[in-house]
Amino acid sequence: MTTPDASAAPPLGDAFHVFDTTLRDGAQREGISYSVADKLAVATLLDELGVGFIEGGWPGAMPKDTEFFARAAAGELKLRTAQLVAFGATRKAGTTAAADPQVLALLDSGAPVVTLVAKSDVRHVERALRTTQEENLAMVRDTVEFLVGHGRRVFLDCEHFFDGYAVDPDYGLRVGEAAIGAGADVMVLCDTNGGQLPGTLGETVAEVLQRTGFRLGIHCQDDTGCAVANTVSAVRAGASHVQCTANGYGERAGNADLFAVLGNLVTKLDLPVLPDGRLAELVRVSHAIAELANIAPNTHQAYVGASAFSHKAGLHASAIKVDPELYNHLDPEVVGNDMHILITEMAGRASVELKARELGVELARRPDVVSRVVDEVKTREAQGFSYEAADASFELLLRDELASADGRGVPVPFRLESYRVIVENPPRPGSGAVSSEATVKVMIGDRRVIVTAEGNGPVNALDSALRSALEDEFTELRHVSLTDYKVRILAGNAGTDSITRVLVTSSDRHRDWTTVGVHPNVVEASWQALVDSLIFALDFVQGPEPIEPQAPAR
Repeated sequence: MTTPDASAAPPLGDAFHVFDTTLRDGAQREGISYSVADKLAVATLLDELGVGFIEGGWPGAMPKDTEFFARAAAGELKLRTAQLVAFGATRKAGTTAAADPQVLALLDSGAPVVTLVAKSDVRHVERALRTTQEENLAMVRDTVEFLVGHGRRVFLDCEHFFDGYAVDPDYGLRVGEAAIGAGADVMVLCDTNGGQLPGTLGETVAEVLQRTGFRLGIHCQDDTGCAVANTVSAVRAGASHVQCTANGYGERAGNADLFAVLGNLVTKLDLPVLPDGRLAELVRVSHAIAELANIAPNTHQAYVGASAFSHKAGLHASAIKVDPELYNHLDPEVVGNDMHILITEMAGRASVELKARELGVELARRPDVVSRVVDEVKTREAQGFSYEAADASFELLLRDELASADGRGVPVPFRLESYRVIVENPPRPGSGAVSSEATVKVMIGDRRVIVTAEGNGPVNALDSALRSALEDEFTELRHVSLTDYKVRILAGNAGTDSITRVLVTSSDRHRDWTTVGVHPNVVEASWQALVDSLIFALDFVQGPEPIEPQAPAR
């Protein structure tokens, strides 16, 4: 197992601990099941971010975790900043640490740091462990002494600390005293049930610090929605060790979100708890871990969500046009994010100008184009179009309006003559299958192309036929794939004759984009979105000439 490079240590050194437990506590989230390879990849990402400690799991109790530590020790995990941590419990009642197989497994893991969990609530000692208060203290003392004696650094997680402190404010401190007296470095106060609020939690942390003088840590669950606020409150009260999980993953409502906590500590409390330059990795690491967890990123997540710095109202955009800081609490680039202007019926002139600039088109000297675009967006959104979710369709609209204002046409790579879709059920007696067939007729320049294709449904058949018609001429489209398809009924009172909005997301080897279509016929709405998607793809892969701003005619 590699030893962290001292030159890469965070500016605060050991004065402040950023402790990540994504691979242990975070893995308890419903729906997450990391493979060992996933765990190694997540640990590497967390190390790249610059956290100080990575809790890898519970060796000896979980075979997958035992394998993870073995492969890490064999050199498959090369850490530059972080130290690997093994998690386990104190010895069982009535035995010794040296004779407890689970404690011995912590040594066998090879991890230089061990986190021990211990009961700090008298009710849990007596009802869950079914032992005496004194035996529980002995279990803590013996296990810490044993591990420290074998060269391990030990942190003690005081489970259910805050709930226990409210019942008996002395016993939890006795547990901490047993651990610190035996050589543990940190007494971690755990809000295991997640029921605390920032004010009272901060007061308790300050009181415990005043009574003990120990180095304190904080571990918060999010059952009240306050895990991040509770963590920050604990730090302000004197805690110097924070335990978090990537994206707030965890059991029930989750844990304190590592990325929100780091964003707050660095940008709001001015604590340099990460190595220089690593804060800008927040978005990349957050999304990469979400991919490994097979969970869609939370678009509205603080600091790292795709919508964290998005603005929809025209009033916001007008102010942002003057000074982005007026409606952003920090520069999005600080955490690796971007600002986005959403185009909807609420958009004003400033929104359109800023969105165009985001797309590489400067309209500051084109008030005529801005007015045309604003009016067209409002008209189309009233019909059911949604451009805040379809940037690609908005960019095509912007190009059309700019070209029209300049009295020129927009080159179109192909033109539809007609399409036809046939749905047959069943195609063969007794087969039970539903067959869809589509025929498209398109003009590519002066050449007429007719193609028929089958698909799983009418939209899939249309997509296949259109691509087949175009791919010989536009080979770039072979790298374009449809990755998402959403249908929404907009006018429910019309039943099956309702207006339908379709959003199509496509991707190639470079990026993703979304287009929109609206029509009472779901096939036509889908066709509009599909056509826009392929036109946008061709513009992108062929590298269209940049749209230069022009002064309005006088």
